[in-house]
Amino acid sequence: MKIAGGKLVIASHNAGKVREIGALLSPFAIQAVSAGELGISEPEETGTTFVENAELKARHSMEASNLPALADDSGLVIPALGGDPGVYSARWAGAGKDFSVAFSRIERELAAKNISGKVAAYFACVLSLCLPDGKIHSFEGRVDGTITFPPSGGAGFGYDPIFTPDGYDVTFAGMDANIKNSISHRAHAFEQFVSFLEKNT
Repeated sequence: MKIAGGKLVIASHNAGKVREIGALLSPFAIQAVSAGELGISEPEETGTTFVENAELKARHSMEASNLPALADDSGLVIPALGGDPGVYSARWAGAGKDFSVAFSRIERELAAKNISGKVAAYFACVLSLCLPDGKIHSFEGRVDGTITFPPSGGAGFGYDPIFTPDGYDVTFAGMDANIKNSISHRAHAFEQFVSFLEKNT
């Protein structure tokens, strides 16, 4: 297996996600190119777990490009809402990817259950690497925290404005990107991916 010095397809059309993964890859001799740049379509995410969705996206981009592909499936999990939005995190934002719609839905559903105060939540991330020989390797990461209303912070993307990681008093959207990138669910999954690369390249 050889990725260093070669191309790696980031199987995503989400500019924020591609930018974040690109920043994590920056210390390595890997040329990251997004599926969007290559004109690769987004497959329907039919999986019921983060692992299933990450693997199907990675395989789709690998087969379309014949290059190693790295896919991320991640989301916000709120145990008090039965694990929602979970694998449906992006879908809760609607076709226009308007996350204020998702924030409002979370507020409504928590209120309907008479849940207030600090609400535990976590971000989960699975990174799946699909190689041209069809083999897939997956790596999982998680960061715990609480839901924060009203949304705050102007950085980040997705649910970042309503998630405060444990040990911090600002949301993901309110902290320096370098700090977020060092403690995030994606960073934890990425550490495992890097360890795999170091052992296999």
